[in-house]
Amino acid sequence: MIRTLLMTLLVLPLAAQGNVAIRAGRLVDVVRGVVLGDRLILIRGGRVVSILEGTSAVPTGAQVLDLSAYTVLPGLIDCHTHLVGEIQGASAAAPLERSAAQDLVSGLRHARSTLQAGFTTVRDVGTFRVFVDVALRDAIAEGVVEGPRMAACGAYITTSSGSGEVAGIASDVILPREMRAGVADSELEVRQRVRELLNGGADFIKIMATGAVFTKGTRPGVPEFSEEELRAAVQEAAKYGAKVTAHAHGAEGIKNALRAGVQCIEHASLIDDEGLRLAKEKGAFLSMDIYNADYSDVVGREQHWPEEYLRKNLETAEAQRQGFRKAVALGVKVVFGTDAGIFPHGDNGKQFAFMVKFGMTPMMAIQAATVRAAENLGWQDRVGSLEPGRFADLVAVKGDPLADIRLLEHIPVVVQGGRVVKGLPVLKQEP
Repeated sequence: MIRTLLMTLLVLPLAAQGNVAIRAGRLVDVVRGVVLGDRLILIRGGRVVSILEGTSAVPTGAQVLDLSAYTVLPGLIDCHTHLVGEIQGASAAAPLERSAAQDLVSGLRHARSTLQAGFTTVRDVGTFRVFVDVALRDAIAEGVVEGPRMAACGAYITTSSGSGEVAGIASDVILPREMRAGVADSELEVRQRVRELLNGGADFIKIMATGAVFTKGTRPGVPEFSEEELRAAVQEAAKYGAKVTAHAHGAEGIKNALRAGVQCIEHASLIDDEGLRLAKEKGAFLSMDIYNADYSDVVGREQHWPEEYLRKNLETAEAQRQGFRKAVALGVKVVFGTDAGIFPHGDNGKQFAFMVKFGMTPMMAIQAATVRAAENLGWQDRVGSLEPGRFADLVAVKGDPLADIRLLEHIPVVVQGGRVVKGLPVLKQEP
């Protein structure tokens, strides 16, 4: 039903471009960590063919996009978004006030806002209604609608009454099965949910290892799955060649997840020194959403969010930012992940300035949102850098983002798969 609805809601002509040549005044090489001047990017069938000196000849018949007055970067990647459904509000019962169709329509809008902001790829880490994110992912991939390339997890794997549940509603309200598809309370049930999600089309598994800030009644510092249960998820996913990421705020839950073999820790708000060393030893990624606490505090008070939400937000915010600083100094693999959906989609780029404030250089922050994020997804052969064979996903800004990282908050030109989705049109066709 969801797929049929999606196909009838919006059909856009998103055909791939043919041969395209882009003149870049400056090109950020995120693999080598340098900026190159005056380059010509040749694209065929939506992928980069080669990158040449700017004086090189443009192939006959190629469409030319002149970005010689711009700095060009690979398309950006956000490793922690929630595209489906509406953004965070005061009501714990909000997911019950909307249908799956309405959640999907919101996802269409959020996907477009995210792409227009320069994020050409996202890892979408959960929705209450199972597989709505998968339907959105597939529609984008097929060119039915416009949005970032998506990796989707299908639903949260959570304990009953845990951080991935719709919590804070009356005890006699019975939730529909589609909102409890990831609930598991034993190793056996964890394995079963992993199979069901991956067989249903999920790309990876998201498991809720601790309580959450914005789930009523749960405590961010409290582990909700044991190390053995987390390991069961990792082992079962491995049979499918899939990875597991763990929502984990508390120090013990983080270490349980790392010892169990998860690939990435989401939030890592209360990570301790032992957890940081373990993350580095294991080669795990940290996706730390260090921007949104300020937004949540201001807007939450204006909109009268529950006092519990506001308190837990403040209790974790400063600790998370100091943990981020320590992780960067230690050389842990930190990726760009914002928790967009807590704040409005399209504002993802506001996190860059916070990453620089709390210990990264501008180049490191850009790499966290490109080549390192692609590694986290396992998509480094597709996205994250402008190299031959990768998708021709790129953004362009006036000025130097290495001197002013906030330029990435408002990106004027976005290209996805060689097709301009925002900004300058193709200016001419080479005779």
